[in-house]
Amino acid sequence: MKVKCLLASLLFCTSLSYAQSEDNTLTKKEKTEGWKLLWDGKTNAGWKSTKADGFPATGWSTEGGVLKVLKSARGGDIITTTKYKNFVLKIDFKLTEGANSGIKYFVNSSGIGCEYQVLDDDKHPDAKAGVEGNRTLGSLYDLITADPKKPLKKDDFNTAMIVVNNNRVEHWLNGVKIVEYDRNNQMWRALVNYSKYKKYADFGNATEAPILLQDHGDEVWFKNIKILEKK
Repeated sequence: MKVKCLLASLLFCTSLSYAQSEDNTLTKKEKTEGWKLLWDGKTNAGWKSTKADGFPATGWSTEGGVLKVLKSARGGDIITTTKYKNFVLKIDFKLTEGANSGIKYFVNSSGIGCEYQVLDDDKHPDAKAGVEGNRTLGSLYDLITADPKKPLKKDDFNTAMIVVNNNRVEHWLNGVKIVEYDRNNQMWRALVNYSKYKKYADFGNATEAPILLQDHGDEVWFKNIKILEKK
């Protein structure tokens, strides 16, 4: 299937799907292209709490090849120990009923930043909050609404992809682009000023920052967390 990509000439549209023989591993093709695993599928290596140097003692599970946010345990958000600038990030996620989570990037030291919303649109009330659906799954949370025709697979794993080329950003879901925007400009600042983030003077404008997975007190599953860095 051909997939349109505005950034194809630069980097990021190599292949959007890969023959994957085993979860949390890289194919030979991915290794050749320079992809790296952000999670090894077994331990918490490479991740830490947003509030401490170590990994949360509660709230997260790394068993069975799945990184899980545990319901109601509230261990807190986790971030990568490495910062990223230009990249393609791919994460497989699975929602439980009524769940809320998120994948954040360009976050500040408090974990505030741009968010790829991960949400059960049918069962979680936040889907109806915000403005014209800008808190639904795949949206740039509270800022830009994802394409309502997004190809979500209910009760199964889905692949989120975030593409960053300097100030140009795209959100993808299962190989389909659902959000695109530019940051660090006047239009971006106006958009932020109309959102819940208006009190953060430089929201989303970081040059580089860690990747964050959100603990919102609901059970959500992650696996196959991979990144392709570009200059």
